[in-house]
Amino acid sequence: MGLGDETRQKSGQPERRVVREGETDAATRSGEASTAPHGDERSGDDDTRLMERVVARENVVAALKRVQKNKGSPGIDGMTVEELRDHLKKAWPELREQLLSGTYEPQPVKRQLIPKADGGTRELGVPTVLDRFIQQALLQVLQPRIDPTFSEHSHGFRPGRSAHDAVCEAQKYIQEGHRWVVDVDLEKFFDRANHDVLMGRLAKRVADKRMLRLIRRFLAAGIMADGVVMERQQGTPQGGPLSPLLANVLLDEVDKELERRGHAFVRYADDCNVYVRSERAGERVMQALHGLYARLRLRINESKSAVAPASDRPFLGYSFNVTKEGEVKRCVASRSLVRMKARVRSITGRHRGRSLPSVIAELTPYLRGWREYFRLAEERSVLHATDAWLRHRLRAIQLKHWKNPETIYRELLKRGLTAPAARKVAGNSRRWWKSSALKLNVALPVAYFDGLGLPRLNVNLNSPNRPVRTRMPGGVGGA
Repeated sequence: MGLGDETRQKSGQPERRVVREGETDAATRSGEASTAPHGDERSGDDDTRLMERVVARENVVAALKRVQKNKGSPGIDGMTVEELRDHLKKAWPELREQLLSGTYEPQPVKRQLIPKADGGTRELGVPTVLDRFIQQALLQVLQPRIDPTFSEHSHGFRPGRSAHDAVCEAQKYIQEGHRWVVDVDLEKFFDRANHDVLMGRLAKRVADKRMLRLIRRFLAAGIMADGVVMERQQGTPQGGPLSPLLANVLLDEVDKELERRGHAFVRYADDCNVYVRSERAGERVMQALHGLYARLRLRINESKSAVAPASDRPFLGYSFNVTKEGEVKRCVASRSLVRMKARVRSITGRHRGRSLPSVIAELTPYLRGWREYFRLAEERSVLHATDAWLRHRLRAIQLKHWKNPETIYRELLKRGLTAPAARKVAGNSRRWWKSSALKLNVALPVAYFDGLGLPRLNVNLNSPNRPVRTRMPGGVGGA
């Protein structure tokens, strides 16, 4: 039976969904599999036959749906997500046999460089659509088996966990008196993960040799850059569904050792924060972490890591402020605010020649996502000020669109400004930014922008019945 027949047979059945991370079904967004055990999961001999579960009808149909939902660009072969289903209708019997016999060979990944906020670049390795489908099928079998064994203090790339969970756990430690943090950032972790070390850790959890060989081939698949395929001896490039799970498999060893030593810590991806009560204790922990990561052949990025007061080190886009009463408050980190304003400036440039509604339409999805991620902020004054700054920029755009003094004067009178105030604004018609602060909040009030659909940042989105499940904006590495 081909995959096409299997898909048609399943079309009348409801799709199994795993809800996590808040505003939408997170399994839909991330492709992560549920950690709930499968009803037919068995132990013993079944551990060596995981590949049969990978190619099972229910699993491959779910993997196809997930890849189609996640979309993404083609790999080196040019096949699109839309073409995948038709390809599998013809190729699935042979592909299935290759997977079961252990002869399937993944294709090299396509190199793609993504600009980072600090001016550098992050390297993504984009697998072919077919390889993404196979990785997704592997993930759906492996994650429910492996994820429950990970540390409770690890929150990145895991079903039912989020950056918000990590931030709240960090706040709890600081509130308990752990006012110093050992802030560790690994140097190019996804580029330098050692294949032998990783596979050794994975072999302790997976008994099916065919699956281990296939994962090793995915790790070793080359990278195509400028038409040339380069061999890869280390690293698990971001871009494939399996990479996050493999990262957690490797880093879990350090998590377990920190647990054994009784440390208060929280990890999200390759960002690990250990909270201690003194600087001296922090220096001891930092030295120990150098040794623990060295056992995994990983290096700590000295320029981005430090032992410092917890209030001085942002974590996942948030900072922590200790009030006079000793209460620890979550805040939007200043660096996060700077990045957000830079993005808003690029969208609201007054020389782009677009109408105010079109500018707001482009702003809206970004602002909603940003607001959703930072909805945990307990100090709201900065959000109130940012709302005012944003409306100021939009008023300047509208003022420039009216252009000449006569039009400005007429439009402001229509919108309720007094003649002297309208005359003053019109007289400074070429000084858009300064003029937009001259009583334009009367002519273009908050309600006006509400009517155009502009999201307000200073809105409390939290409620007792709303789960805290949100992914970081911009993906791994920061908010």
